Formats: sequence, structure tokens, C-alpha cells
Amino acid sequence: MRSLLRDDLMALMRLPGLAGHEDRVRTAIRARLAAAGVESRGDRLGNLIATLPGAAEAPSVMVFAHMDQLGFIVRRIEDDGLLRLSRLGGVPERALAAQEVLVQLGEGRDLPGVIATKAHHATGPEEKFRVVPTAEVFVDVGLASRAAVEAAGIRIGTPVVWAPRALEIGDGRIMGTAVDDRAGCAVLIALARALRRRTGGPTVHLVFSVQEEFNLRGALVAAQALMPDIAIQLDIMLATDTPDMAHLGEMRLGGGPGMSLYSFHGRGTLNGVLPHPALVRLMEETAAAENIPLQRSAQVGVLTDLSYVQLVGQGVAALDLGFPMRYSHSAREMCDLADLEALAALLCAALARIGAGFDLIRH
Repeated sequence: MRSLLRDDLMALMRLPGLAGHEDRVRTAIRARLAAAGVESRGDRLGNLIATLPGAAEAPSVMVFAHMDQLGFIVRRIEDDGLLRLSRLGGVPERALAAQEVLVQLGEGRDLPGVIATKAHHATGPEEKFRVVPTAEVFVDVGLASRAAVEAAGIRIGTPVVWAPRALEIGDGRIMGTAVDDRAGCAVLIALARALRRRTGGPTVHLVFSVQEEFNLRGALVAAQALMPDIAIQLDIMLATDTPDMAHLGEMRLGGGPGMSLYSFHGRGTLNGVLPHPALVRLMEETAAAENIPLQRSAQVGVLTDLSYVQLVGQGVAALDLGFPMRYSHSAREMCDLADLEALAALLCAALARIGAGFDLIRH
């Protein structure tokens, strides 16, 4: 499984897919599902859905991960050919300077560029420790006029992402762009391969969702159509095993998959997830039975699209699962293949335990 996970993840990380512009990522995932004998379908918003039928009397399950990544939108083209940007998603401004980007124009037409940084020799003392805000940065794509930029296909509204990269470093660790959440998508593909061969179990809807980094509501459209009883979201868990993060938790890269017991955004968005206790028990018991380490997370400032999916219909039993990741929302994120493999194994085993008698009523 690990070899396929690695290949899927690295291939998906190398594709640009800004929120609202996920087409190439969706095409690649659909091809991998088809190769595994799993049919998929899309919806108007761009979500990709694969349904694996199971026992009608068992609760239905939606397992989902988002295809999109954060980045930028071109908001202005200067006469000298430089591009001004608006942020799309939670791009940290302190991570902008001197980063390579890709202007997402289409297969074979994408243009590389760089977020400019002022020459060190001309930087005064008052500038050396200042973070330049997005409104002031510009991208240089090597074209010297507005006419040349427009002739290349760049317009106001054109998507821009970190230059796609994927590298395996150390002992099974993957570093590069859009680990959030192409790693979750790779786990879903692995799950599709496993469920294709299963006998029994509940109906499982695998959803590769859109626009999570934009407004967290792409998966909501899929959930409204599918009306699942259970929703399990796969995304990053903040690794807290570096000196700058140690005070925030006990999530360790390579320490196994993670389960969120509490998430709350708290910065203008009063939303989060308090997981359904039956699903918490299911994962704890499954992890113990399968000898899979299961880490725990409780974070403020973290929000996923599950926050909205859980409110569909009469309410959906909800749980955030994931994998530890370092350096979130930067141009070089990092995860561990062992955690992804263990997450896929945990999901397979846990889904097999959901049958007709699985009780979702809170007592």
C-alpha cells in the first residue's frame, strides 16, 4: 500500500489546483479510481463522488477530503508586466517573500514566476524585520509589458499557486506543496482500492471535495445530495513536535494517524466540531484491536468543512480524522507516509465494524 500511496500523493502534489480551479486534480483522481475499478461522478460545483454500495440497513458513511489548495488570484497587471495578487485562503504573509509560484493557465501553458523581494543591499534597517503584506507584493513572470502578459493568457482573476513540488526526504517523509490535502486524497484513493475488494459493510461515499480553502462549503453540496448518517473528514492535524509548536499539543510526525476531539476556529467564524461519541469509541476500539497508534488533537484556530457537513438534514454523526503535518499553509509542508498508511488501515477496519446495529442515538 505504501508504494501506491507515495506515487498517488506525489503525483497529486505536482498538479496545480487552486480552490475553484481543481480540474486537473479531479481528472487525475478519476483516472486512478477508474484504474482500480471504481466508478465516480461529478456535481455542478466540481466535487468528485464514488459510491461503494453496502448493507442497506447499516448507517451510510461519507468519507471526504478536499482536492483544492490555497494560493492567489491576479487582481492587477502593471504596465511593466508585474502582477499584483489577492490571497485566496489562509496564506501566511510572512511566507511570501522570494517564493516561486506558478500561474495556472492550463496544461502546457502554465507560467513560472517569483514573488519579488527587495534587494538586500537596498534594504534599510527599518525594513529588515518587516513582513510585507500581500497588497504590496508583486509577481515577476519574466515578461516586460502588460501586452506580453496578456498575450500569454494572464488576466485579472487568473489563479496562482505555490510552484508545485514533491520530494521524498529522510525515511519516508514527503515534503512539498499541497500536502494539505492531497495526502487526504491519496488516503481516499487507497481506501477506494480496499473497499472495492470488500464483502459486507455499510454504503460508503468517497467524496473528493472542492473549495475547502475558500469557504469550507464545497463538501456541503455533496452531503446535501448524499444525506449520509455518518461523515468522516480527512485532513491535516497540526504536528506539534517542533520547538515552535510544542506547547500546542502532543501530535508527532510518524506517530500514527490523529483524531480531533475538539476544533474551534474562533477568528470571526464561530464554528468547529465536537465529535460524535460513538465514532470516537469506534476509532479507539478499532485502533486498539488493530494495534494502530492513534493520536489525539484539540485545537483552537482549526476549522474544516466537516463543521458545515455535520449540520445537514437532521444532523450527521461527525468525526475529523487525519495525519500529522508540519509547516501548514506554507510552500513546503511535510507529512510521513507511515501515518498515511496507518490512517488508511484504520479507516478500512473501522468501516467494517459499522453494521445494522451501530447506534448513533445519544443516550
